[in-house]
Amino acid sequence: MLTMSQINHIKDLSNCGYRISEISKKTGADPKTIRKYLAQDDFSPQPPVIQEKPSKLDPFKPIIQEWLDEDKKHWRKQHHTAQRVYERLVEEHGYTGSYSIVQRYMKKCRSIQTEKANLELIWDPGSAQVDFGEADFYEAGKLCHKKYLTVSFPYSNDGYSQVFGGETAECVCQGLQDIFEFIGGVPPLLIFDNAAGVGRRIGDAIHESELFSRFRAHYHFRVRFCNPYSGWEKGNVERKVDYNRANLFVPVPHFNEIEKYNQKLLACHEKKASELHYKKQIPIRELFEEDRKALLMLPPKRFDVCRYEWLKADGYGKVCMDGKHFYSTRPENVNKQVLVGIRAHTVDILTEGGQVVTTHRRAYGDNRTDISDYSTTLAVLMKNSGAWGNSGLRRETPDALRAYMDAQPKEKLKDCLRIMNELTSQYGFQAAASAMEMACTRGSINICDASVLAARITGYGIYTPPEAGPSLAVYDDMFLKEGGAVS
Repeated sequence: MLTMSQINHIKDLSNCGYRISEISKKTGADPKTIRKYLAQDDFSPQPPVIQEKPSKLDPFKPIIQEWLDEDKKHWRKQHHTAQRVYERLVEEHGYTGSYSIVQRYMKKCRSIQTEKANLELIWDPGSAQVDFGEADFYEAGKLCHKKYLTVSFPYSNDGYSQVFGGETAECVCQGLQDIFEFIGGVPPLLIFDNAAGVGRRIGDAIHESELFSRFRAHYHFRVRFCNPYSGWEKGNVERKVDYNRANLFVPVPHFNEIEKYNQKLLACHEKKASELHYKKQIPIRELFEEDRKALLMLPPKRFDVCRYEWLKADGYGKVCMDGKHFYSTRPENVNKQVLVGIRAHTVDILTEGGQVVTTHRRAYGDNRTDISDYSTTLAVLMKNSGAWGNSGLRRETPDALRAYMDAQPKEKLKDCLRIMNELTSQYGFQAAASAMEMACTRGSINICDASVLAARITGYGIYTPPEAGPSLAVYDDMFLKEGGAVS
C-alpha cells in the first residue's frame, strides 16, 4: 500500500505526460498499482475498521452474552467475573482455550457498554430536589453521626438543610415543614432519590408511608421519585449535599439542642445566596425570587408531624422502638398496650385519652438505649415509699433534697413524695425538685411554701425582684390630705 505522498507523485508524473511504464521505472511501483491509483476518483478518509482474528472463544461468545444479559436482572455484586465465566465454560461447555482470552473478551464487553450521557436538564422555577447526607456533630459534648435533609432549587441553585438522627418519615416531614415555613411557601414539585424515609419501593411501584401521604395531601405538592441507581436525575441536590457538608459542617459543629441549631442552620444559606449562579452569572438571591413566586401558599393550619402507634410495655413499664430503644411510661402500664406519639426529635407517652404523660428525647443509632422519666414513678412510690432508696427518681433528686428525704421516717417521706407529685403535675419535675430543695434548707417542707417557690421558679424566676407597682401619689393627694378624707 502506497503512502499519499507516493500516490500524489504518481499522479504528478501522469499529469506531466509520463506513461505507466515510465512511472513504474521512476517510482519502482507495480504497473497494476499505478493503474489502480490513477483510476481511483475518491480519496476521502475512511473510518478505520479493526479486523478481528478468529479465536477459540468465538463459538462460546453467544453463551457468554446470555450470561451477561441475565446478570442485568440481578444485584451488581452477583454478576459474572471473568474467572467465573472461564470456569463455567470449561465445566459446562468443554472450552479448551486459555483464561487470558476470556479475560480480554470480558474487559471488551464491559468497555463497550453504553454509558448514559450527561443531559443538561431544564428546571422550572419552584421545583425542588430532596436528599439526605451524613456528617459528624457534637451534641451536648458527645461526638455522634447524624443525617441532614437537604432541599435544593435547581433553577436558582439555592438550598437549605436540617439535621436529624435518622432518615425516617417523621424526619423527612419535619425537615420539609421547617424549610417550607422559612421560605414562606411550598414547592409545587419535589424530586426524591428513592422511597427511603417516605415509603417503600416494591418492584417499580412506590408505596408511600401513611405519614408522608398525609403530609403531601396537607401541603398539596406533587412528588416524583428517581429511578434506582440514577443519581444524575437529581444532580443538583447531590452537589448541594456535598457543598453543605464541606461549608456548613467543617469544622465539626457543636450544639446542645438540635431544634435551635436547625433554626440557625436555615439562615446559613445567605452566604451561598449572595454568590453568582455558576452559569447564569446572576446572584442566586435574585434567582430564588423567581423560585419564590412559583411556590404554593402555606396551608392555614400547621401539620402536626407525629405518627401514633400502640406499643406493648415490658415488665418495667417501658416500650421499645426500632428494636433497641426503650422509653419509660408508667409503672402501672406493665405488659399493657401504650399509646406513643413518634416525632422527629421526641417521643410522647400518652394516656388512652390522648393526654401527654411525658416526653422523651428520641434516640437513634444501632446501640441499645434506655431512657427514663422517673417522675412517672411518683404515684407508685407514694404507695411503696420503701422503694425510695433504690429508685431511679432518688438519683435524679438534688443532693440536699435527697439527703433530707433519706433522713425522714416513713410517714414523713410519704408526705414529701405526695408534695413532689402534686408540684410535678403542676410545674414539672425540675421546678418541683428545686422548690423542695430550697424549702428543706429552711428546716422543713410544706406544700404551701413549696408551691409558692415552684410558681416563682416557673414564672419570672426565684431571684428576680418584683416589679414596682403603680404610684399611689395621686390618690394620696386626693384622699389623704388634711380634710380630704371622707367620713
